[in-house]
Amino acid sequence: MTTAPLVSPIPVAPAGLSDRAKRFVEVDGISVPRQEIRRHRDAWAGHGIPAAEIDRAVAFQDRWGGLALPPAPFYEGGPRILAADCPEGSADEGWSFPAGSCRVSMAYGFMIGPDGAFGIDAYRWTPLHAGTDGWVESLALAAHAGRWAKTVARIRGRAVETVDLGGYEPVPEVQGLTDTWWRGKDSLIALYRGEALGLDAPQCLEAHLYGGLDEWGLHGG
Repeated sequence: MTTAPLVSPIPVAPAGLSDRAKRFVEVDGISVPRQEIRRHRDAWAGHGIPAAEIDRAVAFQDRWGGLALPPAPFYEGGPRILAADCPEGSADEGWSFPAGSCRVSMAYGFMIGPDGAFGIDAYRWTPLHAGTDGWVESLALAAHAGRWAKTVARIRGRAVETVDLGGYEPVPEVQGLTDTWWRGKDSLIALYRGEALGLDAPQCLEAHLYGGLDEWGLHGG
């Protein structure tokens, strides 16, 4: 009788993340046994899924599969565990695959889009970050800012459109598309637009303002 190899619960952060995100993954994350999806290759190919799309899902699983991170401050916490599954789509509309199951019952799922973006698939596909690295970077930045900020304010609905970003610069490592982070002289602003666009629900707009940050608080590595 053979037993499955033990998996350390302490994850190793993938290469390419910022020092801040690397610490977040390795200190706050948990690694669980991940599904080996290579065994599904022949079955998926038999259903007409292109080999290149299967390769994309396998590459995601190799990099992120089995990583459980603390809940995100929006999207009801984000995926419970990052994990790829069977690609879906067509040559005309492009191919996507799941990025992990939701923590709670949701009106959308988390997907990796045809161009590798991390986003939500609701009434329409809404890319949040240009890649999964950006999603993880945004989680790490939210955790860091929440820990070091002297004040945290939330603005909801159409009032988000009045947030003044003059004097702020985009935070590049989060690879923001629909969702973005902005860095000022002593504050950080996170803008969450994904649900508002994906569900056609402007009341779901939300901004988080982290104030009173020093140099370490603004960057954190």
